[in-house]
Amino acid sequence: MLLNLHVKNLALIHEADVYFGEGLNILTGETGAGKSIIIGSINLALGAKIPRELLPKDGQDAFVELVFDVDKEEQQEALKALGLETDQGQLVLTRRITGGRSISKINGQTASTGLLREAASVLLDMHGQHEHQSLLYKKKHLEILDAYGKEEIGPQKEKMAVLCRQYRQAKAALDDFSIDEEQRKREISFAEYEINEIETAAPEVGEDERLEALYRKLANGKRITEAVQSAYLLAGYDGGGAGEQMGRVCHQLSQVAEYDQELSQLSGQAEELDNLLNDFNRELASYQQNMQFGEEEFYRTEKRLDELNHIKSKYGQTIGDVLNYLAAKRQRLSDLQDYEEKRQSLYQDAANKAKQCGAQAEVLTALRKKTAKALTARIRQELGDLNFLHVGFDMEWNQLDHFTENGVDEGEFFISTNPGEPKRPLGAVASGGELSRIMLAIKVALAEKDAVGTLVFDEIDTGISGRTAQKVSEKMAKIAGTHQVICITHLPQIAAMADQHFFIEKNVRAGETETGIRKLEQGEVIEELSRMLGGARITEAVKNNALEMKKLAETTKLLQIENQDF
Repeated sequence: MLLNLHVKNLALIHEADVYFGEGLNILTGETGAGKSIIIGSINLALGAKIPRELLPKDGQDAFVELVFDVDKEEQQEALKALGLETDQGQLVLTRRITGGRSISKINGQTASTGLLREAASVLLDMHGQHEHQSLLYKKKHLEILDAYGKEEIGPQKEKMAVLCRQYRQAKAALDDFSIDEEQRKREISFAEYEINEIETAAPEVGEDERLEALYRKLANGKRITEAVQSAYLLAGYDGGGAGEQMGRVCHQLSQVAEYDQELSQLSGQAEELDNLLNDFNRELASYQQNMQFGEEEFYRTEKRLDELNHIKSKYGQTIGDVLNYLAAKRQRLSDLQDYEEKRQSLYQDAANKAKQCGAQAEVLTALRKKTAKALTARIRQELGDLNFLHVGFDMEWNQLDHFTENGVDEGEFFISTNPGEPKRPLGAVASGGELSRIMLAIKVALAEKDAVGTLVFDEIDTGISGRTAQKVSEKMAKIAGTHQVICITHLPQIAAMADQHFFIEKNVRAGETETGIRKLEQGEVIEELSRMLGGARITEAVKNNALEMKKLAETTKLLQIENQDF
């Protein structure tokens, strides 16, 4: 359940705190008051893209925070699968926006927007203003069906995706190997040439690095010789070198070391330095004696490096890459020499993969058709409650002529809203108001199958009025009996069903326009319902109508509770 929404410096909102409750939370207000900003802020906290119109114009940081109470075990397990743990049963999602960039956190730990969206899908389902329009596209219909039957369909879809990828790889390998005889001969000749070139060079891993180090040494032989000779003289024991000077230091200190403990320690350190310098000079002398910078060795090294670099320029950046290329080319040559046998093997592999895909597609299709019967029956029931009096609602099927990771199915909802009328594609028949109600029926059906605890509806009342509006309000109240519902509405019939009613309004403070939101008390609820009923002029009769509407809504909710208990 969503406990709290905190918004700061977002569009016209300076700062707002909203504490939602259980059941049906209704948000109303005049057109343009900023209702879309409230829904937009929730979307932002859940990882949505940042619309420019929501950013503060003064360059301040915008901040949104959602606090969820996670009391369902299924939700807790789903969050654990994402690597998230609740803190005393709560999960806090925050997003701070600075200059168009944002930082998201979950329970204080920085999180990617992708993780934010995944966590949101466990906690909350958002129905936007125009989401019902997605029902015009039949691709959405199959998504709805798969969501309804995800426990059974999901694993089979994953298996189908794996098999389909394996089939595509096998088919690509077969297509790549399908060449004519003339091309086969040319490729064999070229492969033999490349293999011979690499084998003749006979490169060894690490050989190029070793030779490059040797080449640098040989190429700088004169400089090395001069530097070593000079260093030996400077550090040696002749001509005032460091070794000779260090010997004098040791002699001087040894004569007085017995008179002072500190001098004795310094004398010991001097002897250690003298020993180190002696070892250094001995190793430097040995290096000098072993120095060899022959022209013949330099020529051989340079020539071998050129050969290796030529091979690397053609077959790989490193010797390891070249040897891998050689192994692959040897295999390719072997396959080309035994072309028919290899091609038959690839053909059989692709055929087997296709057969496995076909079998899995049949399993997926059968499962979807079985699930579709249950889903459409459930939707028909919900549509009846939403004032579709004689509705027919089913799913019809087509099959693709190729495999996809989603199977081969094309499913589409068909509907008939009048007796004797044949069912026709949903997108070709339903009006905006009908689509809105159908989407509500679908949301109810999906909610029963999902652990999500909060449903958000942004103007679910699009295109409806009168008796239909009353039916929708009753359905919203019924959903709110098992889920937390947050709903923006323009209809008083729906608003009257509220368990908590919030009013969104614009105010001018210090010459600036701000959007605010506050929870209405009982008397204020009647005033707001009157405004929604009467418009600009609110008469006593309108107020009485609003009061009667609220009483009727309370009675309806009590009857729903009694029927559930019964």
